[in-house]
Amino acid sequence: MTTTKPALSASQINDFGKRLDTIRQSVLDDLGADDAAYIHRLIAIQRGLEVSARATLLFSLLPPAWLAGTTMLSLAKILENMELGHNILHGQWDWMRDPEIHSTTWEWDSAISADDWKKSHNAMHHTWTNVIGKDLDVGYGRLRVTSDQPWQPEHLVQVPLNVLIALFFEYGIAMYDAVQESDARGEGRGSALKSMWRKVKPQAIKDYLAWPLLSGISAPTTLTANLTANIVRNVWTHTIIFCGHFPDDVEFFTEEQIVEETRGEWYRRQLQGSANISGGPLFHIMSGNLSHQIEHHLFPDLPSNRYSDIAPQVQQLCQEYGLPYTTGPLAKQSTQVWRSLALLSLPDPAPAEAPAA
Repeated sequence: MTTTKPALSASQINDFGKRLDTIRQSVLDDLGADDAAYIHRLIAIQRGLEVSARATLLFSLLPPAWLAGTTMLSLAKILENMELGHNILHGQWDWMRDPEIHSTTWEWDSAISADDWKKSHNAMHHTWTNVIGKDLDVGYGRLRVTSDQPWQPEHLVQVPLNVLIALFFEYGIAMYDAVQESDARGEGRGSALKSMWRKVKPQAIKDYLAWPLLSGISAPTTLTANLTANIVRNVWTHTIIFCGHFPDDVEFFTEEQIVEETRGEWYRRQLQGSANISGGPLFHIMSGNLSHQIEHHLFPDLPSNRYSDIAPQVQQLCQEYGLPYTTGPLAKQSTQVWRSLALLSLPDPAPAEAPAA
C-alpha cells in the first residue's frame, strides 16, 4: 500500500541524506586493487564453470554427465546474469576503465537487450522506484502487487501467469523492455517484436542449435540441458527480484508524494521501497548481491561486493532515524510475495454501507 511517511523534519531528512552520501563517498574513496581482483576472479570462475559445463555435456547421453553439466551451466548462467551482467550494466565497475568490463560494452548471456534494459531499469525503475504510474516495474504491467493498483478481471489468473513469467523470465522482460522503448519512440508493438527478436534470435541459435550440434551424438541431451539451465536461471532471477521488491512491508508511493523530492527524501523512498534477503556469503554472490536490495537501491553504482560491508551502517542509520529496514530469509519473503499475489488477484471487497439513519 502507499506509505505514510515517518514523521521526520526536513532538517532530519536532509541530515539522513548527507550521512548516506558520506557512506557512499567512503566506498568510492576506498575502491582499488582488491575490488578489481574480486570482479576478475568472479569472471574467471564463471567462465571456468561454463567451459567445464560445455565439456561435460559432450557426454550428456550419460545421466551423471547431464546432471553435472546442467548444474554447472545453471550456476554459470546465474553468476553471469546476476553478479556480473546486472551489476556491470549498472556501471558499478566503470571506475576501472576496463573496456571489457564496462557498462557501455558488456552484453550479457540473456535474451534481454542490454541497451533496452539500461533504459527501463537503470533510468526508469531506479529513478522512480515504487511510484505508482511512474515505475512500470510495479507489476510489470501485468501483475497487481499492491492494492493501490486498480483490480482488473485479468488479475484473476495472475498466480498461474506469474509461474509462466518465472519460467520464461528473460523473454518476458525482453518484451517488456522492448515495448517500453517502442512506446517511447511512438512506434507500435510490431517494432517492439522486431527489436526483441534481434537479441532473442542469436541467443536461441546459440543455446538451442549451435551448442547442441557441437555436442555431436549428445545433441538432444545438450539441448535439454541448455533449456533446463535457462529455466533454472530464470526462476532464480525472478525469485530474487520479486523478494526484493514485493514482500510485505515494502511500500509504494503516489506521484503527489514525490513532488519537489529532495535527495534525502529520494533516499528514504529507495529504503522504504526495497527489501533485503538474509543469507550467507555464497547466497549473496549467487543473488548478485541483490539480497542487499536496500543498499543496491540507495547506491546502484557502487560495486556489489561492498554492499555487505555497508549494510550494518545503513541499518544502524535507519534505527537512529526511526526508519524501517526490511529484511528476512528467502523462504519468508517468497511466501509473502506469492500470498500477496493470490490475495490481490481477487476483487477488493465492496465498502460497507453506512447504517440507515
